[in-house]
Amino acid sequence: MGTSSGWSIATRRESSPNSEFRSRPSAARRSRVVTVTTSVVVAVCITFLSVHTHVVTAFKASDFKTCATSSFCARHRDVRSHDPARAHKVEGPFSVDADGTSATASVVRVAGHDRPLTLTVTSYGHEGVVRVRFDDPQFPRYQVKDVLVDALDGTRTKFQSTTRDEKNGETTTFVLATPHNVDPDSQPITVRITHDPLRIALSIGGKETAVFNNHGKFDFERFAENGPEDEKEKVGDDDDETASEKPEKQSGWSETFNGHVDTRPFGPMAIALDISFPGDAVDVYGIPERATSLSLKDTKAAGGGGVESGDTAEDGEKDASADEEEETSKDDSQPYSEPYRLYNLDVFEYDHDSPFGLYGSIPVMHARSVRGDTTKGGMHGGMSKQTQESRVTYSAVYVHNPTETYVDVMRSGNSSEGAETLWISESGAADFFIMPGPTPGATQRQYSQITGTTAMPPAFALGYHQCRWNYVDETDVAAVDAGFDQRDIPYDVLWLDIEHTDGKRYMTWDKTHFPSPKRMIDDVASRGRKMVTIVDPHVKKDDNYGTHVEATQKRLYVRQPNAGGTDFDGWCWPGSSAYLDVVSKKVREWWSGKFSLQNYVGSTNDLHVWNDMNEPSVFNGPEITMRKDLLHEEGATEHREVHNVFGMFYHAATADGLRLRNNERPLVLSRAFFAGTQRIGPVWTGDNAADWHHLRKSIPMTLALGISGLTWSGADVGGFFGDPDAELMTRWYQLGAFYPFFRGHAHLDTKRREPWMFGEPYTRTIRTAIRTRYQLMPYLYTLFEAAHREGTPVLRPLWFEFPDDDSVAKNDISAMVGPALLLAPVLEKSVESIVVYLPKGVWYDYDTHERHVGPKTVTKAVTLATTPLFIRGGFIIPRKDRARRSVKAMGGDPLTLLVAPDENGDAVGETYVDDGVGYAYVGSDAFIRRGFVFKKGALTCGSPSKETAKGSGVESGNAFAAREATKPGVGGDFPDANVKVERVLVLDSQKTIRQPNVRLGEDWQLTV
Repeated sequence: MGTSSGWSIATRRESSPNSEFRSRPSAARRSRVVTVTTSVVVAVCITFLSVHTHVVTAFKASDFKTCATSSFCARHRDVRSHDPARAHKVEGPFSVDADGTSATASVVRVAGHDRPLTLTVTSYGHEGVVRVRFDDPQFPRYQVKDVLVDALDGTRTKFQSTTRDEKNGETTTFVLATPHNVDPDSQPITVRITHDPLRIALSIGGKETAVFNNHGKFDFERFAENGPEDEKEKVGDDDDETASEKPEKQSGWSETFNGHVDTRPFGPMAIALDISFPGDAVDVYGIPERATSLSLKDTKAAGGGGVESGDTAEDGEKDASADEEEETSKDDSQPYSEPYRLYNLDVFEYDHDSPFGLYGSIPVMHARSVRGDTTKGGMHGGMSKQTQESRVTYSAVYVHNPTETYVDVMRSGNSSEGAETLWISESGAADFFIMPGPTPGATQRQYSQITGTTAMPPAFALGYHQCRWNYVDETDVAAVDAGFDQRDIPYDVLWLDIEHTDGKRYMTWDKTHFPSPKRMIDDVASRGRKMVTIVDPHVKKDDNYGTHVEATQKRLYVRQPNAGGTDFDGWCWPGSSAYLDVVSKKVREWWSGKFSLQNYVGSTNDLHVWNDMNEPSVFNGPEITMRKDLLHEEGATEHREVHNVFGMFYHAATADGLRLRNNERPLVLSRAFFAGTQRIGPVWTGDNAADWHHLRKSIPMTLALGISGLTWSGADVGGFFGDPDAELMTRWYQLGAFYPFFRGHAHLDTKRREPWMFGEPYTRTIRTAIRTRYQLMPYLYTLFEAAHREGTPVLRPLWFEFPDDDSVAKNDISAMVGPALLLAPVLEKSVESIVVYLPKGVWYDYDTHERHVGPKTVTKAVTLATTPLFIRGGFIIPRKDRARRSVKAMGGDPLTLLVAPDENGDAVGETYVDDGVGYAYVGSDAFIRRGFVFKKGALTCGSPSKETAKGSGVESGNAFAAREATKPGVGGDFPDANVKVERVLVLDSQKTIRQPNVRLGEDWQLTV
């Protein structure tokens, strides 16, 4: 559901796809809350928009800060390299701890009299992950809890050796644990620390992959106990139209933005991390969330400067009502003028090309570094493994800091410098991990060992979800549910937005429109489906609302920074609202209990939850969010220290609540996120628009989330704002069917757009797209289990599977669905053909089975019914070809095995099944994992192996990736435990075996 910088009430008539429904009040597009004082609205601007006009309110740039209007960013962005005033050095030797896994030294500023810092270097795991942390021992920085995995400390690994060299400038070198015992091809991994000037380099086989402080821009502002009260910083509050771009004063402690005062009682405490990725050609990826290309553009030119992103009208609003076909005038090769921002915000219809941060933040960056001649080898489809290892490497950095952060990316004119990045955080810790790679699969696995892997989804949640703001009553729900069955379109979940509640009191029901919620949910569930209701983090301040009364009495809310620590009062959908302090574990546990069937009256075990607005959104707050000087944990922690993790904590508490009902896997969707959210549930890309730009940009956005650990994601199919035409809607379903999270959603001011609303041939084509999703459900479920086990993304960039192919390094209009399917969706209006690049290997058209041999570029003719999809040779894909109404209805259906031989005539694959509901797969191995091998015309089914592991999407041939993949499971009491194979189709020969009378859980061999 969308938001704006304000709040209003409107009344309109909501039409159903099958009948007419009554008018009812609804929150339509908002303008802006002007002032709120002691819970009383002094003035509210109310805007009424015509339902019949395609009007799009704009992203209002003046509501949000830039680097220039954020004092901490302005202080650190434009510093010169190796500025003596910023220089730090290691003073004295390192001290290695008793268990030999961590080393500590003192770091001092070369000029000045700042307090010394403590530098700690720690080794984790057997693949060379290293953690670097600076802290102020006198005033230690806040350490965020419950983000890193609980078992992380148990993976600390002893340094292989420590060497101190004083001959050519003092250095200390740590040789990290290397996996020679399981991977004889592995290279030594070292961390070399130059003492003066401070520099830290991680190397594999003597080649640097990531370097800290290569340009001498590191800084750590020390806490000062007293600040000048007479010098206040004021930004964006002058009558001068350029006020919002003026740098803030650097001497004061408090600052003002658009009339909102941040007291900053602890003064300037910024961190600047200078991190570089060496190489002759370097692409960097990650740091979601924003609408940009997958390969991140520079934010500063080599000589400084840049081009403006997201040109604005005179009033500061982006004109989004222009023709959606109009091409942007910006040169994509030019850098942005703003750094990438990591600060969770409620952004109302975001720009389709901007470095501006959106609803969530994951401070992880991947780098693809090419050394040597970049015009050879990879441009033509690949090189040998030996050549690749010396030519192309992948590494990653995770910055463990949930405070507001800006990230600059710059590639200098000197190509050997690679990519320089500067991470500027308002406060928090100078704490980061380096993942050495050297492959995409390795960096993904290493990152997952730090922050966790994807939650194993309930099987139904991989089906199609139908949502809008709002289905108006129980009759509407029944009509929509029946509409899918009447038209033989499968779906699994029906969603209700905020209007289902009693006056925006969450976990209540509007008694007029939803008088019998349990009966309604049970009716939908009787056909194997589920429902979802929205539960947002703001609590309506109402003395007759039991949740609010109890939370007030128990002091569970975020507090004001005043003497009495009064509860914070902000504005959101209910009006005056309080916000639960979910940073506190005690509050999270209390909140989880509210989801019991006894407390959530009208709910059942078939009802799941959607967390929206959890950035958190505060309509009358600075940048439409919470003030940074508000207090958590009974006054112990400022909001600025935890802003980006607030939404994740709310998400986690909600998921825990559903899990406690019956120990089944919950579905809880969240808009806000941080590193570690993947352990909880899915996210979506927020308030997108019904235009072709947003359709296209949804690919790099979901890909960036996937490589950042959060693979269970998707975009609102059709676009949240605006009315898509029939062609755009159809193309979006054809792409959306391959999003890891597949949901159609729409704003309440849009026309109804259930899959059949556009008539033929569109209904038929959309039905085919959704059915393809369900047909591939065994493959998708297997990919999700691999994501749960190893952290591999379900939807992944082409470079993840073809890491040495330079021609895919910047490709974000195609994607791999696991290792075996290449999706090249139609992303433009009224086209008759598209150009598709197929990397090295054999490929088969999914629909026609036409065979291609890459690397090659294919021009494929397309009609409305065409979804360009190619099967990669060398893989076996499991499908279920019988059309059913839901995932549950598919239980026990037989499998079809699609065999796509490679150039040698061979193929491998895997299939994983369990009950799709609970956690028996964890403790009792109640699952089945089977490996398939096709060789010399014979198809064999048996226990999974290192050879078949790549079929489930994990890194091929890597001992670590296959460490759990050989567990076959013991089966169990669930429908797919005895599933049969009803058909085997070999694509190159078009030979078919029908009814072979074999079962998935048995060992067998078939000759084709």
